Amino acid sequence: MRKAKPKKRQILPDPVFGDVTVTKFVNHLMYDGKKNTAFEIFYSALETVKTKLPNEEKSALEIWKAALDNITPQVEVKSRRVGGATFQVPTEIRADRKESVCMKNLILYSRKRGGKTMADKLSAEIVDAFNNQGGAYKRKEDMHRMAEANRAFAHFRF
Repeated sequence: MRKAKPKKRQILPDPVFGDVTVTKFVNHLMYDGKKNTAFEIFYSALETVKTKLPNEEKSALEIWKAALDNITPQVEVKSRRVGGATFQVPTEIRADRKESVCMKNLILYSRKRGGKTMADKLSAEIVDAFNNQGGAYKRKEDMHRMAEANRAFAHFRF
């Protein structure tokens, strides 16, 4: 590499829970620098999650974290050219990329969902991910299935 790696920026914890992962999620959720709007959407989604799962002994934040764990992929396939052929090589995902991918998938499938507001869509997707279903969970399963199908090319690993 010609240049040095850029420094990682320090992400501040969110004001309500004091959690850095919440801020990272809100940063992914945010459009056009509207961070307050993104925080409002996230917090109202968590309140909706709490009303949807009243018999759950966990807090809404713990439910959200469990949902993220359920949709976090462990392996992905990367394209690698060997000779004239391109192979889909299964590789393990770095920890920071795992976190980023699962957050982006949750937001992507929330946006695709039918619903009134973004907070409603997000809460529905969180509940589905918590119960091991929904679009984001299906995406993780597809990634794992692709990696499993291409396991024969694992020796081409980088």
